[in-house]
Amino acid sequence: MILGAAGRDFHNFNVVYRADSGRVVVAFTAAQIPGIANRRYPPQLAGALYPEGIPIVAESELETLCRGHKVDEVVFAYSDVSHEEVMHLASRALAAGADFTLLGPRATMLTSALPVIAVTAVRTGCGKSAIARWLSSRLRASGRRVAVLRHPMPYGDLLKERVQRFASLDDLDSAGCTIEEREEYEPHIVLGNVVFAGVDYAAILAAADKEADIIVWDGGNNDFPFVRPDLDIVVADALRPRQIATHHPGETVARMADLLVINKVDAARAEDVETARAELRAVNAAAPILEAASPVRLDDPAAVKGRRVLVIEDGPTITHGGMAFGAGYVAATAAGAAVIVDPRLSAVPESQAVFRAYPHIGQVLPAVGYGPEQLQALAATINASPAEVVVSATPVDLARLVRIDKHVVRARYEYAERGSLRLSTCVDSFLSRLPGGPESG
Repeated sequence: MILGAAGRDFHNFNVVYRADSGRVVVAFTAAQIPGIANRRYPPQLAGALYPEGIPIVAESELETLCRGHKVDEVVFAYSDVSHEEVMHLASRALAAGADFTLLGPRATMLTSALPVIAVTAVRTGCGKSAIARWLSSRLRASGRRVAVLRHPMPYGDLLKERVQRFASLDDLDSAGCTIEEREEYEPHIVLGNVVFAGVDYAAILAAADKEADIIVWDGGNNDFPFVRPDLDIVVADALRPRQIATHHPGETVARMADLLVINKVDAARAEDVETARAELRAVNAAAPILEAASPVRLDDPAAVKGRRVLVIEDGPTITHGGMAFGAGYVAATAAGAAVIVDPRLSAVPESQAVFRAYPHIGQVLPAVGYGPEQLQALAATINASPAEVVVSATPVDLARLVRIDKHVVRARYEYAERGSLRLSTCVDSFLSRLPGGPESG
């Protein structure tokens, strides 16, 4: 049985178990993402050994399935969970009589014919995607054709999502992408990048290799890459300096890194930056440690000053990323908002459920929209709010997706280099060593 969340679980199955006639996968379990359970991994993806596909069931059924199917091995295959939570799941599996397995990079990483730069993070919400966007722009400016491979988010029709290629906003609309998918894909597309994602990463990588000179792995959920990187950049959050070695597999990626980046030093206390540095050095003695900023700007700060403001934040950062608030709250308060309106005051039942599931959330509304119902609930909660202005820090243009009857001011944040050791210098040095580079001869 494979414990998952519609991402690494499918990848691990595809590369390790799909063609293994000596082992039978009896089920995937589902966590973190609503609407994934009670479906099947389709037979067209599962392969010849699984003519009926594979059931996807709720993680709460772990023990029942283990005992009913006499499961020998439970494979943990999702991310952004505390070490304690992983071991609770291990204890449940062991108590049900099964072994508990974690598959590592050697078993699960694919190999590209192209150079690969990976950008991952120790936690969700560290600012990793902004660095991936900065990197892709720098590579394209140097004349390289870049393919961005994004960590999977196949929340819809899995068969249709086997290989996804997004080159325009219309592509996102046609695929019926969720807000969570759009938050990751849309900013890349606006920059002119082509994004590849989906379910079957061997096929996805083969498609990307045909279109590009270099691959950027834009990792998610603090997972390690599905593709073997030639340069592995890992991001930590100066606002969460003691969460370097607390979550799985965030500690793994920190230990694997070629370069470590402490992000958000512009918003953090100096002592927290130093704590993050010490925590990183404790798990990785070799990798250079760089500093970076994530400055936030509002499209229209004057519209926020003195107003009642509802703040919308990037969904995963605020939910399973564990942050009470994000860039939108910081930008709204810095711009002089008179009041930050609590979204719970206007939350419809679907939005109330999100707040109950993540009680750490502060006075902000996470942009959760895994399906049409949640998307409409988000809009209803916004429109029912007594706020005069909405500050939206999700990378998605919400106005394209739902009707909002308030003035929306977008908060944007990008990567900015800090300190004497620059990521640009390190990346340029890496590129110079590639075939055809100035040092390759």
